[in-house]
Amino acid sequence: MRNGVVIVSHVKEIGEGVDRLIKEVAKDVPITVAAGLEDGAVGTSFEKIMEAFEKNSGETLFAFYDLGSAKMNLEMAVDMTEKEVLLFDTALVESAYTAAALLQVDTPIDAIKEQLAPLKIK
Repeated sequence: MRNGVVIVSHVKEIGEGVDRLIKEVAKDVPITVAAGLEDGAVGTSFEKIMEAFEKNSGETLFAFYDLGSAKMNLEMAVDMTEKEVLLFDTALVESAYTAAALLQVDTPIDAIKEQLAPLKIK
């Protein structure tokens, strides 16, 4: 599959939970998670995000995050990867689930973006 999903969360269990939920509807979509810090503390890590990008077999990655500081780390990682990363400022669970389900059935990227637009966080 040429598209994948990356979940970035401040809390390991949130990232793992979203991953688990998504896999119920998108078994063939590559999903990677960067959640929490190395020591288990709350936070996000540029290094973990880069690792999630590298481990994801998708060429184009749909990236979703939980809070603003995660976005800062994501933006830095986007600048450092050769993969195409589509960063969404949308509700994490709903948008990641929607995108993954649509990717599972090979929905075109523009149609997925259209479906995610109402989930944008202002």
